[in-house]
Amino acid sequence: MEIRQNSEKSERRLPATADQQSEGGQQVATDLRNSQDKTMKPFSFYASLLCLALLALIVAWDTTALAVAIPVIAEQLHATTLEAFFASIAFTLAVAVSQPLYLSISDAVGRKVPLYVAMVLFTVGSILFAVARSITVLIVGRLIQGLGGGGLDILQEIIIVDMTSLKERPAYLAVMALPIALGSIMGPIIGALLCQFVTWRWLGWINLPFVGPAIPLALMFMHLRPIDLDLKTKFRRLDWRGMFMFTVGAICVSLPVSWADTLYPWSSWKTILPLVVGIIAFITFGFYEARPAQPMLPYRLFKNRTAVVSIIGGSIHGLLLFSLLLYLPLFFQAVYLQTPLESAISILPACVVTVAFSVFAPVCVEFTRRYTLLLHTGWVTLTLFIGLWCIVDQTSSKAVKDTFLVFIGIGLGTVFQTIPFPLQASVEEADDSGRLVGLLVITRFLGGVLGLAIGSSVFNSGFAHQIAAFGPLPIQVSQLSDPRQAIGFIPMLRTLSLDTETMSRLTEAYRIPFRTVWIVLASISGVGLVTSLLTKQLNLEKEDLGRQRFDDS
Repeated sequence: MEIRQNSEKSERRLPATADQQSEGGQQVATDLRNSQDKTMKPFSFYASLLCLALLALIVAWDTTALAVAIPVIAEQLHATTLEAFFASIAFTLAVAVSQPLYLSISDAVGRKVPLYVAMVLFTVGSILFAVARSITVLIVGRLIQGLGGGGLDILQEIIIVDMTSLKERPAYLAVMALPIALGSIMGPIIGALLCQFVTWRWLGWINLPFVGPAIPLALMFMHLRPIDLDLKTKFRRLDWRGMFMFTVGAICVSLPVSWADTLYPWSSWKTILPLVVGIIAFITFGFYEARPAQPMLPYRLFKNRTAVVSIIGGSIHGLLLFSLLLYLPLFFQAVYLQTPLESAISILPACVVTVAFSVFAPVCVEFTRRYTLLLHTGWVTLTLFIGLWCIVDQTSSKAVKDTFLVFIGIGLGTVFQTIPFPLQASVEEADDSGRLVGLLVITRFLGGVLGLAIGSSVFNSGFAHQIAAFGPLPIQVSQLSDPRQAIGFIPMLRTLSLDTETMSRLTEAYRIPFRTVWIVLASISGVGLVTSLLTKQLNLEKEDLGRQRFDDS
């Protein structure tokens, strides 16, 4: 009797239990599958990540490595001052012009084809640079390299955004921060080492072992979802007029700010005319972008305050990073009479710490899910210690210099990899994340170009005042009567045979203009701090993916 009752109870329970098990099992399986999808990536994803890291590394160091080699190259190839200038600026100009084009084209036709084109251009340009027997060929090589490098720089950042959701992105940005920061910081050191111990031609050859593996990795493993439109429709969607106006503006602004007070004074019509044309082109572009159905830079991207101040903060950070990477080594060469290699070693504390905190910042965001305090701390540290660097002179101890450089590195690294988070969190549509990250890359680079122009103008003005107060110049340094020759003369300072008092006065004439540059940079960094105070803490838990997401099926 008891057995029968128990059997009946079991029978009554069986249907419900089976349904529950089936439903519950399906739910558990679904939850487990979703969890695995979010945490476990296929091998092809990590192979693609390696490809992007290699591209980020070579572009980052190529942007900064050539500066120390230009005097050697100009001497060996018998270049004029104008030719040496264009050899120096060709890469930067090509990157500034090409980045917006890659952003717009890849958004309309897909990321992969523009990426392949960029890799081929960068490879061809590197080879032309390495084999150049004339300055003309070298300039052409650098231009082609820049046209490829601009695409590699912007596309590797956009593709990371395409491949990941905002929720999981901090971890992958931490991974990508290492090659970007390492390349940017190690560029001058690599350039100095190659020029001093091998040959400047290796600045071209050294790229091939990195871009070589990146090409097959992209071809075989980068499975991005294509845009399902025919080629004719894709090209119709492009904002051709907008791209033309932006290109004209970028060229006409980048060139004069690069040569102002170097080739021509700011008051020259050769500087003023293209600058005015460029500004008019940018203003026209801004008004025109309200018209196209698929604009290059949609107005909706700028309706959010956090997005706008993040873009401004990113451009300021680029200004500071490029300027410090140039002027800190020159400061050590001019004031402490160091060789280019010794000066690169002297700024290693800032370099190493910048790399470390570029990784630490996104890891911190990953664990805390917050970014505002980190951003504030980075800007405060950067502003304070650039300002304190003003007191560094010939009598400052190594401990003081290294301490200040370490904290400058903390600020640079923290801000560098924290700014993308509020920018990406501010978008409503997942596809706009890629556009905004691309815009951040563009403005950061243009900010760097502007920073170099500002630094050059400030330094030359200050040096002109100091050299005028110097009195009659010794014959060995008579060319310094033209302040525009001051930077180019720095490598020769340590070879002069002047008495101790004259050398002390000469190095002081250099130190004071550098101090003015630090003051200006600290003031600009203060503006960056204000942008961080206007940045809102937004939700980082979004899991949306864009239409060009990674296809792991």
